[in-house]
Amino acid sequence: MSRLIHSRLSLSRLSNTWGSIGRGRYLSTESNKIDEPLKVEDAETINPPPAAEKVLVLGGNGFVGSHICKEALDRGLSVASLSRSGKPSIKDPWANKVSWHQGDLLSGDSWKEALNEVTSVISCVGGFGSNTFMYKINGTANINAVRAAAEKGIKRFVYISASDFGVINYLLQGYYEGKRATETELLTKFPYGHVILRPGFIYGTRRVGNMKLPLGVIGSPLEMVLQYAKSLNQIPVIGPLLTPPVDVKAVAKVAIRGAIDPVFPPGIVDVYGIKRYSQQKAF
Repeated sequence: MSRLIHSRLSLSRLSNTWGSIGRGRYLSTESNKIDEPLKVEDAETINPPPAAEKVLVLGGNGFVGSHICKEALDRGLSVASLSRSGKPSIKDPWANKVSWHQGDLLSGDSWKEALNEVTSVISCVGGFGSNTFMYKINGTANINAVRAAAEKGIKRFVYISASDFGVINYLLQGYYEGKRATETELLTKFPYGHVILRPGFIYGTRRVGNMKLPLGVIGSPLEMVLQYAKSLNQIPVIGPLLTPPVDVKAVAKVAIRGAIDPVFPPGIVDVYGIKRYSQQKAF
């Protein structure tokens, strides 16, 4: 009889213990202590690994493009570049980590192979010359790239355009008409996935053959002075000429952010916006 009573008491205690567990309490591994409910914030959240990002930089072997490639690699991205000359003569270690493609945006379709597995495109393609040539390079070539990227289903397209410079816009008519035509195409093909950067004079260390030109010697002091003259930009004719220069590293940083940051808003980013975004903490 005593054994039967003892068994019933043991079953009763076990039932109460499991009832406590069912009400959100758990059994401690230390003795028979019943601890407080486990809070959700105390549990470790296991996030799935992020999808691989691959950025294609059009004109990646140029002054701005090479800095963008390096910035992308520094962020752990897979990077490819497409240009007419292909792999550059850059001997820096980072250049060996880029997949270099050779192709002409104005000729044939073979260059479209560079778009395979790409999640975002950044175009630095541009140039100077006659008005006809400038429109082709700054307009037609980039428009071809925009259309091909849209057909491929690529989600974001960042375009390095140019700030308005008033009277200079007229002197370089083909250059600016080409830039603006590309912007219009972007708004059509990538209404929610376009980022257009409009820097003015871009400074930094520029390679010309085996020489390095430290453009920052001029650009950095000018930027420090002109960044406080924003109100003067509204002065007719000469106002746009007072647009402050911007560091190429700032342009590269914002270009990469625009390409891969899902919360970066689509639209046009002027030189002041480029400086502001580049100073924000890493996303």
